Parts: sequence; C-alpha cells; structure tokens
Amino acid sequence: MRPADDKKEILVLYYSVHGSVRELARYVAQGIEQVPGMFARVRTVPKVSTVCEATEKPVPEQGAPYVELLDLKECIGLALGSPTRFGNMAAPLKYFIDSTSGAWLEGTLAGKPAAVFTSSTTQHGGQETTLLAMMLPLIHHGMVILGIPFTEPSLSLTQTGGTPYGASHVSGTAGLTTCSEHERQLAIALGKRLAETAKKLA
Repeated sequence: MRPADDKKEILVLYYSVHGSVRELARYVAQGIEQVPGMFARVRTVPKVSTVCEATEKPVPEQGAPYVELLDLKECIGLALGSPTRFGNMAAPLKYFIDSTSGAWLEGTLAGKPAAVFTSSTTQHGGQETTLLAMMLPLIHHGMVILGIPFTEPSLSLTQTGGTPYGASHVSGTAGLTTCSEHERQLAIALGKRLAETAKKLA
C-alpha cells in the first residue's frame, strides 16, 4: 500500500530465514510509524545459491516484496536487518548491498540516516560484530549511523537481545522467533529514533 503524498518513507530492508529478523523488522516498522507523517516501506531480499540454475520466484510467496534499487532512492532513511552468520551479515543481504555501486556513485544514500538490527541463536553468537559489519557499507554510502542510547531503560534491563549498536533478538536453541518485551521495546525505539532523525534531516 502506498502512503499518502504527505508521508515520508523509511526503507526497512531485511533477510530472514526462520522469522526472527522478520519479527524485529515488524517492530522497527511499528516504531517508524509512531512518528507522525512517517511510513515504513518493508522489503526483503531473495536467497542466493551456489547452484547457478537455482533461482527464487520473482515475487515472494509470502511476506515483504523484494527490494529494488529504486527503494533506496525514494526513501529518506534505512533500517537494515540480517541474521548473524559467524559474526557477519547473511550472504543474501550482502549480495544485494554489493549491487548498489551505482547508488554509491550517485550519492543516493549520502546524508540519510540508517540503523541496523540482527538475531542470533545464542547470547554471544556475534550480534555486535554483525551490527558493526552491517554499518560498514552504509558508512561508505555516506549514511548517518544511529544506535540505541542508554536513555532507553530496556537497554540496561535486557537479559536477552538489545545492544547500543542496534536492535537484536536471541532465539535460543529452540529457535524462538517471538521477541522478549525488552527486545520489542528496543526495536520500536530504534525505529522511532530513525524516523524522527530522518524527518529532521529531510
């Protein structure tokens, strides 16, 4: 659904396999839309394969549509989410980012605010390194990076996910996709902070 003409959009771009990152994206989007006049444009990326003949359908069967380079141009901010893969972002998201050299040359994202979020199976599964790694290409694009300040009470109280570098979720060995209350609050707070900053910069 397209927003009204007076609304500004933040791109919430994520990759999710089991649903944890998708759940975080939903709360980040909720936080964005708590800011008057702001709208979340939620998008995902397709899987990648080492088998050249293997392809994804052009439109996902469920969930968010696939991202297009035009989404980067039309949005005034970006929230980027990925599961943790050995302390780094997942290959499908990196594959898309690697295709954005044209946007980099044009300065499409320069000066726009960005935030990141992730999920891992264990408490020490590399969440913070993943969040920092996700920031690197955004810095190269000239984006203004936002984290979560300790003025958010849940950041000091959480026993699950949540870092000053970005929102996060710990799924545990049972693979729980439902966020804890603190994880939910921090994801919403991140989305709201991103939208408020984007609104000011725009």
